[in-house]
Amino acid sequence: MANRELELNSGMRCAKYMLIVVSFMFALTAILLVMVGTTIQTIFGDFSLFIDGHFSSPPALLIAIGFILVAVATLGAYGAVKESVMLINLYGVCLFLVFILEVSAAIAAFVMQSQVRDMLMRTMNQALADYETDNNVAAAVDFMQSGLGCCGVVEPDDWREFYSYNKNESHMEPDDVVVPLSCCARMADLIQSGGDNDYNDCIQPYEYGCFRKMNFIMSQSAMLIATGATTVAFVQLLGVLCAFMLAKTLRRNKSIREARRWQLQQSLGVLISGGKMGLPANSAMSGYQQLESNGEVGTHEPYTYTPQSPSVN
Repeated sequence: MANRELELNSGMRCAKYMLIVVSFMFALTAILLVMVGTTIQTIFGDFSLFIDGHFSSPPALLIAIGFILVAVATLGAYGAVKESVMLINLYGVCLFLVFILEVSAAIAAFVMQSQVRDMLMRTMNQALADYETDNNVAAAVDFMQSGLGCCGVVEPDDWREFYSYNKNESHMEPDDVVVPLSCCARMADLIQSGGDNDYNDCIQPYEYGCFRKMNFIMSQSAMLIATGATTVAFVQLLGVLCAFMLAKTLRRNKSIREARRWQLQQSLGVLISGGKMGLPANSAMSGYQQLESNGEVGTHEPYTYTPQSPSVN
């Protein structure tokens, strides 16, 4: 009996510690999700002029999932410490809901990735068209070109159509193009003047346009969200199964332990009723009490010892 009780206690302890370790791993995963979502949201914020508003939803959802997962992991660890089957089942249900959110984030990221190319071509060309009329657009375009080391959308010649300096300078060579200062990888020291238009002589603009780098950044960000959410979602599904299995194990072990405790009480002749302890009806002591209450003590014939009794052999 003692060995079986020890095995049950060992099984309960193993299940409890396993759930605590799993919850701790999910908490670390949640922190990683928050860090990834925050980083991607920061990148999208730097280039918000070129990104549609709904593109910020997947990283925001990833951050929200991370915080929810931290709370769920805390619930699982608390349920394991308290050995509460109800809390562990609730933990499994919450993990399944988080799994649904992660699948939703992955789907949104995959859809977003397929829309990146058309969105960037539209927004970047519109930004070049508004460069000289809107200071906010000019600041965003300059930040993109100087930060990424690029010029124009596809190539520096894109500025020929949108930059007014290219239309007013008749002395320029046909192949020359005037670009903003943020486009220049190498500039001349002198500033040329042509009436009201002053511009720096850009000796060497950046060779490639910004579309290729922007497309890479946005596509990789969307892919990171999609793959990260998908991977964590499948791990989360395993966590759901593990939580329900551990809850079942705890329920079974607790039931077996209670049943054996009840058997032990029965074998010791202890019955608990109304907070008082009494003797069972089939106990040997109850017979003596019944004889005494009936006043029949000494009415039976006494036993006689004989040498032929088996007890003496």
